[in-house]
Amino acid sequence: MRRAQLEAHLLVLVTLALVAFGLVMVYSATSAPAAMRNGDPSSYLKRQAVYALVGFALLLVLSRTSYRTLRRFAPTIVTVALILCLAVLVVGPQVNGARRWLTLGPATFQPSELAKLALAVWVAAYLARKTPRDLRTLARPLGLLVGLFCLVLLLQPDLGTAITVVVMVALMLVVAGVPGRLLAGSGAIALTLGLIAIWFEPYRRERIFSFLHPWHASQGSGFQTVQAMIGLGSGGLFGVGLGQGVQKIFYLPEAHTDMILAVIGEELGLLGTAAVIAAFAVFAWTSLSIALACRDPFGKHLAVGLSALVCGQAAINLAAVLGLAPLTGIPLPFVSYGGSNLVVALASVGVLLNIAADGTRKTAAVPDRDRRDGRPRAAVARGGRSADRTGRVRDVRRVAGSRRSAAGS
Repeated sequence: MRRAQLEAHLLVLVTLALVAFGLVMVYSATSAPAAMRNGDPSSYLKRQAVYALVGFALLLVLSRTSYRTLRRFAPTIVTVALILCLAVLVVGPQVNGARRWLTLGPATFQPSELAKLALAVWVAAYLARKTPRDLRTLARPLGLLVGLFCLVLLLQPDLGTAITVVVMVALMLVVAGVPGRLLAGSGAIALTLGLIAIWFEPYRRERIFSFLHPWHASQGSGFQTVQAMIGLGSGGLFGVGLGQGVQKIFYLPEAHTDMILAVIGEELGLLGTAAVIAAFAVFAWTSLSIALACRDPFGKHLAVGLSALVCGQAAINLAAVLGLAPLTGIPLPFVSYGGSNLVVALASVGVLLNIAADGTRKTAAVPDRDRRDGRPRAAVARGGRSADRTGRVRDVRRVAGSRRSAAGS
């Protein structure tokens, strides 16, 4: 119990540190452009702070609400998320050639962020009941539902979120004990479909080629990658100083969202970048430790999914900014500017905290178990008679009595 409490406290501390650090870096990356645009250098900071407060409110509520409640509402949550993602294609405003947001008065909401959380809950509930052992059972319904979400995301278009969803589900399948041969086969199918989606979309194909040779297209599709490298290299070991960077003002596109790590590298140097990477490493360790300690299969799978959701996004963003992977438009969780991503990430931490507090205390609640004593439900209904895996029926009470007699003799 003490270890679980320590891990929960550490998870809260690293989350608070990343959010606070993100607010500072958002202000640093946006103060000058915001001042030139509307005269208020803290406009982005204020909006991000409001979303942070909403996210912390959800964190507190979900940390005190049993995560098992999510299991009962998993079909409803995933249906609502799918409807909202489809609604974006119809009524969502087009921004930079993409439809990803719904406008609600002064606020904007990105349904794909809710979709990631909804899929984590639904997949965890499904794997708690059944572990796929062949391609057919993996494809229906899990593969079809995940594929449908990925198709809708590609239509927005949002390849980065689709990749995040696939990575998250893959890690959950690994923990669920899906055979390696099945994982390799389904992974090959997913990779093939992903390459097809990239090849037949010109701007995605151009991003792949610019990733391979960014300096050959330094004034075109490789401009963002090249400027990120320049920013990271300009920082050196200690950086040029907080707020003193120039890449964010004149050169680096999307400096406050996808490319905020480049701003960190320029202003805080290698030490600042390493500290951010270390913080996410601690987050991954604590969240996966919570998953390992959980006795409930649903809670275990959900904790793995939420850990992959946050840390998978972080890994994809870090790799893209460092030039190790193509740009995908994925923000850095807790740090980048973006209300929907921040709220969902903090809500995920709230669920993880409840799993840490509740998952190790109570008897595992799986469909074939009774909540009172953990015996099979059939045994409770038949007064202690249970069918073993070979189909033979034995009297549980008689076996227990014979064992006590043998021990007494």
